[in-house]
Amino acid sequence: MGRLAPDGAMHVILAQPRGFCAGVVRAIEIVERALAKYGAPVYVRHEIVHNAYVVGALKAKGAVFVDDLSEIPPGAPTIFSAHGVPQSVIRDAEERGLPVIDATCPLVAKVHGQARRYEAQGRQVVLIGHSGHPEVIGTLGQVDRPALLVSTVRAVDELDLPADRPIAYVTQTTLSVDDTRDVIAALERRFSDIVGPDVSDICYATQNRQSAVRELCRVVELMLVVGASNSSNSTRLREIGTEAGKPSYLVADGSHLRPEWFDNVGVVGVTAGASAPDVLVDDVIEALRRIAPLQTSVLAGPVENTTFRLPRELVAG
Repeated sequence: MGRLAPDGAMHVILAQPRGFCAGVVRAIEIVERALAKYGAPVYVRHEIVHNAYVVGALKAKGAVFVDDLSEIPPGAPTIFSAHGVPQSVIRDAEERGLPVIDATCPLVAKVHGQARRYEAQGRQVVLIGHSGHPEVIGTLGQVDRPALLVSTVRAVDELDLPADRPIAYVTQTTLSVDDTRDVIAALERRFSDIVGPDVSDICYATQNRQSAVRELCRVVELMLVVGASNSSNSTRLREIGTEAGKPSYLVADGSHLRPEWFDNVGVVGVTAGASAPDVLVDDVIEALRRIAPLQTSVLAGPVENTTFRLPRELVAG
């Protein structure tokens, strides 16, 4: 494709949308408002979102991140992360008398409700998602009878269930319609009595960011995804770039760029995972500017206006 600008400038095209989704904005604001209301420290079970910069900034303000509720002093304000928690953790917090503020993304909470309703109907719950992800752990822990986790068509084929067993599936929110289509189709082929959520229940932010990367890959030579390596949605954005045949890199910030990546590259796409703040995107742009003169533009895409209500106890008045 070659360099676009006559002066040898590199053209950087930003994805739209990119970066923070409404669930992440809400979760971070919950921690900040809790600090303002109760004072430091407030305790957060696990990373509030998967981004070291965000976690570090909240630590500096007085948030303490713990792996287990046993690390939290009696009576201390306690926040559950945006990924959600199993019912067993909720019961543990109640038994310990911890005042809990739930920062679970409302779209994740909606999946939890779906799983419980499907179980109440007597159906075997199947979760489409990635083993070990905090959201998946939380969703699996919503039902009393063991839910089954699948991530591939092969895993569906290997399920030890009769074809007429009533089945219901739910999906990890950081998977898009495209990510789950083949697995859902395999479930529908395999089982005669199956229900699942409407396509409209898929996380809008996941779908929008993935669609934007696919569009961006039509016009760029290389993709940069700003995000954390433990962020499922950020990792998936990089994979989509690779699948489109473009060299694609997941970077935490501008310090991770290598000048040799950009040899003979004139058009670079930049996006960010749903838990990556704008300041890190800006840092990557400045790092690119140190490599070559830049022209920047934004690829046309949907503008997200979704907002989620804060917990009642943190709303003034």
